[in-house]
Amino acid sequence: MTDIPINLAVEDDLSEAVLKEILKQSQRPFSIGSCLKRNGYGYLKKILPGVNQAAKGSPYLVLTDLDKNECPLAVLSDWLPCPKHPNLIFRVAVVEVEAWLLAHREAFAEFLGISVNLIPHNIDSEPDPKRLLIELTKRSRKRHLRDAIVPSQGSTAKIGRDYNGQLIQFVNQNWQANTARACSRSLDRAMSAITHFEPTW
Repeated sequence: MTDIPINLAVEDDLSEAVLKEILKQSQRPFSIGSCLKRNGYGYLKKILPGVNQAAKGSPYLVLTDLDKNECPLAVLSDWLPCPKHPNLIFRVAVVEVEAWLLAHREAFAEFLGISVNLIPHNIDSEPDPKRLLIELTKRSRKRHLRDAIVPSQGSTAKIGRDYNGQLIQFVNQNWQANTARACSRSLDRAMSAITHFEPTW
């Protein structure tokens, strides 16, 4: 089977790790090329029209967070005034990519060493998944995770010093997208789009 070339465009390192793991776990022959990435959605919004054009020659998978936007379709219509090329897969994590991690409830609870009952079943309805994740980590018995993920007391930082590093390690070692999709409709839709993707040449 011929490899399907695909490039990525994401907000940050954590989103990149999640997409790569989804592609790997899809069991389809994707061959990942470049990854366009700078912190935040502003860069993605700026480059999306160009990425849509580039997708004519090589497929692109773009992931952004919904954040405070109304819905994923509103994000796409705002960012891309022209028709989306079939080779562009544009997905939105509801509300943030952290929700997709929390959606594998059993694995994340084990990772932190907390009760799985503390993690909501319908994680897409959680208004601030990142805050929830940090609050859950405060309950962890694992000091190295608390020190890495939770901001230091008195710090103005929103996340801990090795927030992305520890969560990426979780994604690479413990996270199963097919299990997580049952608790996140936005992840389920993203995986369906990737599983059924057929590039046009």
